Amino acid sequence: MNTYDWNADDYAKHSSAQQEWARELMAKLHLQGSENILDIGCGDGKVTAEIATAVSTGSVLGVDNSRAMVELALSQYPADQFPNLFFQVADARCLPFNRQFEIVFSNATLHWVRNHAPVLDGIFRSLCPKGRILLQMGGRGNAAGIISVLKNVISTPRWADYFVNFEFPYGFHDAGDYKTWLKQVGFHSVRAELIDKDMAHMGLSELVGWIRTTWLPYTQRIPEMQREAFIEDLAHNYVKNYPPDKEGIIHVQMVRLEVEAIKSS
Repeated sequence: MNTYDWNADDYAKHSSAQQEWARELMAKLHLQGSENILDIGCGDGKVTAEIATAVSTGSVLGVDNSRAMVELALSQYPADQFPNLFFQVADARCLPFNRQFEIVFSNATLHWVRNHAPVLDGIFRSLCPKGRILLQMGGRGNAAGIISVLKNVISTPRWADYFVNFEFPYGFHDAGDYKTWLKQVGFHSVRAELIDKDMAHMGLSELVGWIRTTWLPYTQRIPEMQREAFIEDLAHNYVKNYPPDKEGIIHVQMVRLEVEAIKSS
């Protein structure tokens, strides 16, 4: 998982879809109110804080490898107002926990890691015996439309020099592969499935904001003075290929990999 220069405040303004999907995922936790939970990829903390309100006699620790995100979360959700909510900087590939949590939760994060073997090892270690996981991330085929447009844009003469030796940065994995990996680590009662999602942007400015705040492996290869031009180029090319609907809404078809399993011992 590379560390990118996240603009935490800007991300918070353009992550409504991630929050909506996180709420859908949280409902599947069926919380009793006393669980100790690890949230991997807490971002600005708003989802983690919602989980904390549902476990009044438990606790939630949100981790992220972006110090800017963790600092924003700490400022938005101070300990005196959220006594069972904690945040710290940590990398999903080397989680420093041992049998501390009943649940490990993660939404819209783990596709930032290409090799999930160390992630799953760390999650397994972090869980108490019989602990469970509920994860959702980009899966095989995710954002295929915008990725196709990206490939064309970065191959044009204006931008190609910035993408010499560029490697696809995301781990968009298949459900079958993930089931195998989970069982190899020691999980059972494994469920892994790909779920189609529609990400809707209310006009070009919302699409531009989403690109600017989330497609950092591409945008941060561009010098800062030219970055907005690159983002605008990408957005306009996307709309040419995938025009808005009758109401002016721009759709991006996404595929999420949703994973649920229980630690065997």
